[in-house]
Amino acid sequence: MLTLNTKIDHADHIDGELLLPFELREKSRQRATLASGEEVAVFTVRGTVLRDGDLLRGDDGRVMKVVAAQEATYRVECATARELLRCAFHLGNRHTQAQVGAGFLRIRQDAVLKEMLQGLGATVTEEQAPFEPEAGAYGGGHHHHGDEHPNLLAPVPLRQKIHRPAQVASEPRD
Repeated sequence: MLTLNTKIDHADHIDGELLLPFELREKSRQRATLASGEEVAVFTVRGTVLRDGDLLRGDDGRVMKVVAAQEATYRVECATARELLRCAFHLGNRHTQAQVGAGFLRIRQDAVLKEMLQGLGATVTEEQAPFEPEAGAYGGGHHHHGDEHPNLLAPVPLRQKIHRPAQVASEPRD
């Protein structure tokens, strides 16, 4: 069985396509089936998110292109940019993955979220579409000069110092 485990930036020849919905593009260990019907094993670093168009080289040298599958989504549109921004805020407040497009948002279908968005004045339309949500503030997707592992398939979270207000010593209570 072909094992796909190395992400590459470009290839002169693409040998096949790996069609996956977003839920499976987030998995680091799985069996999958190429468009040709061949079964493959996908082994990536934990935390990897494969994106539409990514190229993976197999252990035999073949290159497969990742293709985002059509899946059940909602397209969220509003009359004004302000209303769409409010919808994005409320989705983010619920830690909902969202794709940001030109004048629209796209989310996975969820009846509760649909009702909330309609209550905010949005037009919510069911559609079958590739789902490519934002990576998030710590999702990587970029390369820093000096990175030791430029071909890692997973973003490496940045360590952040958490700033907290200085603790004021309270007076003893009786």
